[in-house]
Order: sequence, then C-alpha cells, then structure tokens
Amino acid sequence: MSKRSFRVALAVVIGSVVLVVCIAGFFVHRALSYPGERHGGTGKEIEVEIKSGMSFPAVASLLAEKRLIARPTWFRLYAMWEGETTNVKTGKYLIKDNETPAAVLKIIVTGVKEVTTKVTLPEGKNMLEYFELIEKAKIAKAGELEQVARDKEFLASHAIAGDTVEGYLFPDTYEFRVNEKPRAVLERLVQRHQEVWQELLAAHGRDTARLKDKLRWTDRDILTMASIVEKEAVEPAERPRIAQVFINRLTKPDFNPKRLETDPTIRYGCLVPATKSAACIAWNEPCAKQKLPVGCDRLHRAQLDDKDNPYNTYQHEGLPPGPIANPGKRSMEATLAPDGSDYLFFVAKNEREHVFSKTLADHQRAVDKYQR
Repeated sequence: MSKRSFRVALAVVIGSVVLVVCIAGFFVHRALSYPGERHGGTGKEIEVEIKSGMSFPAVASLLAEKRLIARPTWFRLYAMWEGETTNVKTGKYLIKDNETPAAVLKIIVTGVKEVTTKVTLPEGKNMLEYFELIEKAKIAKAGELEQVARDKEFLASHAIAGDTVEGYLFPDTYEFRVNEKPRAVLERLVQRHQEVWQELLAAHGRDTARLKDKLRWTDRDILTMASIVEKEAVEPAERPRIAQVFINRLTKPDFNPKRLETDPTIRYGCLVPATKSAACIAWNEPCAKQKLPVGCDRLHRAQLDDKDNPYNTYQHEGLPPGPIANPGKRSMEATLAPDGSDYLFFVAKNEREHVFSKTLADHQRAVDKYQR
C-alpha cells in the first residue's frame, strides 16, 4: 500500500471514529437532557388514570397517548435508570401537558394527594336525608348510597334485620375521602353505631334486660323506639319521659288500643320505604308538581286514616316495622332507661317543651290551651 493510500484509509478511519463519537455524544447529550426537556404543550391539565396492575410500559404508552410525554421508550429507560418503574401509584391524576419527563415521573411516583372532607349528620334524620348531605359534601352519590343501604347482602353482613340500614347510621361528624366508595361510607357509619350501642348496653345491662323481658323486645325494637323518641323530643331532659309515655301506652292494661299515635311514623312511611301506599303517593304529588322536597305538605286526614301505611301508628298497634330515623346516643339511652313516670299523653307547649298528662281529659285540656 502506498503512503497516499494509507493516509486516505487512516483519514477515513479517523473520520468514522470522530463521526461515531459525535453521534454517540449527541445521543448521550439528548439522553441526559431528556428528563429536563419540557413537553411542547400549553399548560393544560390532562386527566389520566393509572389503574391497578398496569405495567410500566403500559403506563408510559398511556402518558404518550395523552400527549404528556414524548418518546415513551426513553421515558421507560429514564425510569429504569432512576429505579422507579415499580414505584408508580395508582389513581387519577391531573398533569399539565408541558411538564418535563422528570416532573411527570415524580408525580406518578409520589401518588395522588388524598383529598378529604367533613360532613355532619344530625340526630333524627332519615337515611335519605343523610345521603343528600353526603352527596353535597362530594363524598359519594346519594343514589349509590341508597342502593347499598337496601342491599340484602350488605344488611346480612352487618346483622341488620329489616329492609334498610335505617336506624343504624350513627349521627356524628365524619371525615371521608372525596369520591369514597358508597359501601365504605355506610360501613363506617354502621360501625360507629355498633360501637356506641355496645357501650350503652354495657352501661345499662339491667335496664336493657328489664325492658326486653317486659315487652319481649329485641335490640332492633329498642332502636325503633329510640328513633321515635328522637323525632318527638327537642329538650334533652324530656327524652326519658317521652320514652316512658310510649312504653306506658304499650304496657298499661287499661290503655287500649295500644297505639303510639305519633305523626313522624306516618311521614316516614310516606317518604322512605321503596313501596308506598296510594294515600302516601297522593300526598307527595303536590310537592313534586311544585318541585318542592317530598314531604313538604302537612299530613291530612287521608294519611292519618291510611291503614295501608304499615308505619301509621294511628291505625296499627305497637311499634312500626323498624326505625324511622337515626337516633343519637341520648335518645337510645333514654329508651333504655326511661324515667318511670305514669304519663300517657303529651302535647307541644312551645317549640322545645311539652306538657305531659296522665288522663285523656287532662290531655284534651292541654291541647285546647296550647294548640287550639
């Protein structure tokens, strides 16, 4: 080989090496700068959901589909280099479309920030009223909560007799995640009720045994009475006396027929059960036409005389089929330990207090004085 040929060959080799080094350098530079390169977006937030069981290549492809990253293969290699491919958290994310790959990776590895909110469930509301409050707090949809509340499997799993969770949702202030699962919400409320109920049974063991023996009541029967006390009582001091009035009506031999005759039971039967009587449907129609809440009207004679409403305690003796609201601790305790008085009647004296009577004649005089 001549010197000239050798020089040409050497120049080609050197040139090739230089070119390879330059290309390699370019790609190394691009690879090293890739994590910090902003994606060419406008700053718009894009929603992306990473579901349980997704592989990292699937996550990278999803992010590329949503136009949050470019070069999904590079993104995978970058995540592998950082050792983060197995640390991605599931959840729904809002990610700006002009973030850097490093920022996107950090977001999905850190996870969705848990947003919580509080809701106060007052004493004496029925389950549908609770569900409206829970939906308003953006915790769960009212319709989905109602569906679980009437689910036989859910009720059986919590040893709840009856058709719904009514009475077993403890009134309190709760903190939940936004968009929580309806079943988890109800489980929390039922669990809190069970905790308080067991505390009361432990504190009033003899009272409970005496009440069950005298009336042949179950725990559910006691809870049903407590829900009626909750709806009738306003002044806390009156709760044990109101409980005693209703118990006297069911136990005194000379009080017949043994009807509780309380309006809230009728209203409940017209508002909450899945199946309603014709009189109840007719009662709710004017409210629906005026786009007002159901139960907006006062009770009429047709509802008071309605024997098809099983919750009508003016027409049916004894307790209604189940709780008519969710009672608080004070009403449950008042039912377990009533005051032992002989009263059989009461009428509202003002917005908070009642006048109690032992005879029908005294009661009628009180009604004339305070109501008529």
